[in-house]
Amino acid sequence: MFEITTEAPVLVTGATGFVAGWIVKALLEAGVTVHATVRDPTDTGRLEPLDKIAQAAPGAIRYFRADLLENGTFEEAMAGCRIVFHTASPFTSRISDPQRDLVDPALLGTRNVLSAVERSDSVQRLVLTSSVVAMYGDAADLAALPGQVLTEAAWNTTSSVAHQAYSYSKTVAEKEAWAMHGAQSRWSLVVINPALVLGPSVAGVSTSESHNLIRQIADGTLKTGAPPITLGVVDVRDVATAHLRAAFDAAAEGRHIVSAESRTFLDLARMLRLEFGERWPFPKSEAPKWLVWLAGPMIDKSITRRFVARNLGYPWKADNSKSKQALGLQYSPISKAVVDMFRQMVDTGSLRAPG
Repeated sequence: MFEITTEAPVLVTGATGFVAGWIVKALLEAGVTVHATVRDPTDTGRLEPLDKIAQAAPGAIRYFRADLLENGTFEEAMAGCRIVFHTASPFTSRISDPQRDLVDPALLGTRNVLSAVERSDSVQRLVLTSSVVAMYGDAADLAALPGQVLTEAAWNTTSSVAHQAYSYSKTVAEKEAWAMHGAQSRWSLVVINPALVLGPSVAGVSTSESHNLIRQIADGTLKTGAPPITLGVVDVRDVATAHLRAAFDAAAEGRHIVSAESRTFLDLARMLRLEFGERWPFPKSEAPKWLVWLAGPMIDKSITRRFVARNLGYPWKADNSKSKQALGLQYSPISKAVVDMFRQMVDTGSLRAPG
């Protein structure tokens, strides 16, 4: 049975992150004392949104400095906590060294957090934020799965530092978590595997790659045609709920695909046009795959020809029944997440209408 308990503090790593912000908000509103790890506890501007929530909520928040790459920096924040949410992990395409910028923080960060859990005498459950990309590398991989449908049984076997580095980072980090969990029997591990997370940010602004995607749909980058790619998408508020139920429902176990719908970039553009009209240069059609294959690498070096060949034009379908049955999730329509996200980006000035 799902009930947020308040007798012990709860640790949230990367507390200012996109998903983490909604987890922290729910915990504070339930009266929990949140131990929040951040890079710089003196950065009052970055912490202000969480402070405002805490001021209006029955819970309390304490900040702790921690670095994913520094072993031993999570112990102080973890003291007395029964539950740990490990959400901290980089999600960006703006990198120069995939090993340094993505894989090391994800893998070593997970190892360092779980090592602190091992040394803790209070932690009973760890909830890890993984991703569906720990289950597959390219959309083409789904063709080899039973029914061509992604399930919790699948693992990504095709990504590497050189190809789909972010997907590789989430894969090796989650595998490390399961390996460390399997070597002991004192604490439990529950994993949330979200698809592409969309929706408004608690902080008002975000550097998440999800926000960059919406920006490209709206700023004219894709005006001549959206790439024909299908992805799983989910509202950030549903992802936070999944984490909370994974933490506080004693029966929760294993991995959970958290994905509401399968949508194309063009689908998202149509949702935005329906709400915001023609003032914005939303794409009205899809670009031919051959054109993206030819021009993509010249526009963005992350759009490699291998990526285009193995991801564009493929169907994408995942089985989210476990999240509904085991966690009791009732998914929100993705149109609301997209509209709320876009409106917030405009209201905060991170998106400006052309002209």
